[in-house]
Amino acid sequence: MLDKTYRPAEVEPRHYELWEQAGAFAADTVSNRQPYTIMMPPPNVTGSLHMGHALTFTLQDVLIRYRRMTGRDALWQPGTDHAGIATQMVVERQLEARKVTRHDLGREDFIKRVWEWKAESGGTITRQLRRLGASPDWAKERFTMDEGLSAAVRKVFVTLHRQGLIYRAQRLVNWDPKLHTAISDLEVEQREVKGHMWHLKYPVDGMPGVFITVATTRPETMLGDSAVAVHPEDERFAALVGKMVRLPICDRLIPIVADEYSDPAKGTGAVKITPAHDFNDFQVGSRHGLPLINIFDRDARANDAVPEGYRGLDRYDARKKVVAEFEALGLLEKIEPHTHMVPYGDRSGVVIEPWLTDQWFVDAATLAKPAIEAVETGKTRFVPRHWENTYYEWMRNIQPWCISRQIWWGHQVPAWYGPDGKFFVEETEAEAAAAARAHYGRDVDLTRDSDVLDTWFSSALWPFSTLGWPEQTPELARYYPGDVLVTGFDIIFFWVARMMMMGIHFMGDVPFKDIYIHALVRDEKGQKMSKSKGNIIDPLELIDKYGCDALRFTLAALAAQGRDVKLAESRVEGYRNFATKLWNAARFCQMNECRPVAGFDPGSVKETVNRWIVAKTAETADKVGAAIGNYRYDAAALGAYHFVWGGFCDWYLEFAKPIFNGTDEAAKAETRATAAWVLDQILHILHPLMPFITEELWGQLGRRDGMLMLRPWPQLDGLAAAAAENEMDWVVRVISAVRAVRSEMNVPPAAQVDLLVAGLSEVKRGWAVTHADLIRRLARLAGFEPQAGAERLAQASSHGAAQMVVDEATLVMPLGDVIDVDKERSRLAKEIARLEGEIAKVDKKLGNADFLARAPEEVVAEQRERRADWSDSMAKLKEALERLSGA
Repeated sequence: MLDKTYRPAEVEPRHYELWEQAGAFAADTVSNRQPYTIMMPPPNVTGSLHMGHALTFTLQDVLIRYRRMTGRDALWQPGTDHAGIATQMVVERQLEARKVTRHDLGREDFIKRVWEWKAESGGTITRQLRRLGASPDWAKERFTMDEGLSAAVRKVFVTLHRQGLIYRAQRLVNWDPKLHTAISDLEVEQREVKGHMWHLKYPVDGMPGVFITVATTRPETMLGDSAVAVHPEDERFAALVGKMVRLPICDRLIPIVADEYSDPAKGTGAVKITPAHDFNDFQVGSRHGLPLINIFDRDARANDAVPEGYRGLDRYDARKKVVAEFEALGLLEKIEPHTHMVPYGDRSGVVIEPWLTDQWFVDAATLAKPAIEAVETGKTRFVPRHWENTYYEWMRNIQPWCISRQIWWGHQVPAWYGPDGKFFVEETEAEAAAAARAHYGRDVDLTRDSDVLDTWFSSALWPFSTLGWPEQTPELARYYPGDVLVTGFDIIFFWVARMMMMGIHFMGDVPFKDIYIHALVRDEKGQKMSKSKGNIIDPLELIDKYGCDALRFTLAALAAQGRDVKLAESRVEGYRNFATKLWNAARFCQMNECRPVAGFDPGSVKETVNRWIVAKTAETADKVGAAIGNYRYDAAALGAYHFVWGGFCDWYLEFAKPIFNGTDEAAKAETRATAAWVLDQILHILHPLMPFITEELWGQLGRRDGMLMLRPWPQLDGLAAAAAENEMDWVVRVISAVRAVRSEMNVPPAAQVDLLVAGLSEVKRGWAVTHADLIRRLARLAGFEPQAGAERLAQASSHGAAQMVVDEATLVMPLGDVIDVDKERSRLAKEIARLEGEIAKVDKKLGNADFLARAPEEVVAEQRERRADWSDSMAKLKEALERLSGA
């Protein structure tokens, strides 16, 4: 017999260990089944499970478990990412605590230390994924610094270089002055800062007393100005285009150029152009052939390119000195308060400097063209579809991709430099030495490039490098391209687009057919989770408290396409109650001797109630399966929920009780077998969403071989039973209508009331007679008259009654002897008035343009949700008031 209480903490680790030991997650490369592949977005090896992980890995696991059950050879390829900067920082902090730097250790010993740390702590995230019930093929787990994946990185780099698609150049990058490395846009955090706008006057050369005023938030960068730009159609400056200005402090002549980048309505209409320290200015400089004057060193201190008095100054000290000198020269027109966005390194916490430096770049524009075409032609589709627009916007405006990083942990650039600075790009040092020998005509000493590659470079190869490429392995032939990638929208450009580019270029095919983009997990108020707000929800704490299945089911139920997930702990608690409901229903079935019957044919049942539940079960299996297949996780979860809680637990088992307690042995046997069969199908249907409780119940409710997770998905064709469904659905509607009115009218639960029915069709009168006992019991009725006359109805209504309409029939419930009708009318009217007042207040706010402009997006959304909830409640109360016919 099942225990009275389901204990997830005991059940979950036991089943996970059994699944893993049995190899239940493994794909079968030599199988003749159709393959199905999901590439796991590799979490950082430094990481631990957060709610974003919980969502994306739950959704992937739902898909992979479902496809396994439908007979596909399912590979969910797992692995972790070496996370260059993040991992290096962790180890450097450990060294710092011992007052040691990586430079004290040297590169080789430092890398050795990182590998040691990875061996000690790198399994945290994968252990936590197991707690989430994730079922990837762990035997195939890869790491982006594995030798096989490293070989793929070297091969791709060398190939692209030989094709002219990787090159070394001096361009602007996001430079982190603390970490001393270029970083990707994803690692740059834009923060709103209250600063100033300085208006600086530049004297026009040869025109005494004439100045052109520029407005800037970074006066220190004027030391590297190459030009002043004005809009070509701005008449204020038309006469000055082509003139030169004498740059104060530096005493250099720089031109005034016409360029559409300058916005006449912004600032003074004239902008200073510093091509070496601003990405937009770099583009202007390229268009006009302006010199690139780099005025900072790697610490963001002024270098030798600036006047002597500024050399060695920190950029902010240089700012103060520039402003003071402009003021002394009478060239500071004004200073205004100005709020603007400033780029910070998300790991270092310092302001990022656009910096001109020699780096390795990928010609992303060339690689992007076939990747754009693949989405345009439908070879790869985005779900939801609107994310295509984001993809196109990024890909059609793509810039050269800086792939070098000035750190030590990562894939070292496979380039070696000769004594004259010429470099040789090869897969191995021996090949580089041979190339150098051929070039110089003798052996020379070579120095390897000290940079490593951007983490996104190696992860761009993930869909094929994990399968053994560049070797032509059976896995590569079978599992590439993948079926779907499940990921968040924030890395469409950084990862998804780059996998598309690399996959098409090296494999000749897209890496995946579908890209399912899920939304963010926010708190219950719709706010983004952050440490500063103190609203972070830890998935592991929720698993400890409510069980893994409850968290997974919550995330799936809330994962509506295109909408952020608003997660409240109460929702997880609610779905824990759903798990309890399922457990109790299984226990009830067990107590009533509902056991699986070998050879049971659900299509042969005779009892109406059994034909009804069999048909509903088949319908649910189809709907849930189709919803999962179409990435409608919310529809799958809610469809299963409503059937299990409502259809099976609340209705079918209640309908079955009189049969279980009756004397018709044939009906009893059939109903027991049907209940057991339906419960088995429920366990199958719920398994992808709630793997642990379903596996536990499967094992406890019958003696059978094998695991539920390896059982086939229910194929329940030919079980529709329209007549039985119509009949029992009508019974459900009648009872539901009565229960709703009882609740609305505050009828005491113990009170027995009458129900008078008029206008029933002949068929439904027959149903009413057949199921009269059920209706009386479940609606808590003292009397039930399926064919009440007009006089009887009028008499009942005259003392206060609630009226309902179900299909073509009118249902009248006399309430005069049960509740104070006048008092109830008054209560309803007061509540309606209160809600009208609340709605009016919200309407006033939402009608205020100033409120809409200033209020945070989540606050406006919350107000709209409240209004919708109040409007729904008010509509129901008005219906209830109308139902009360008066004395």
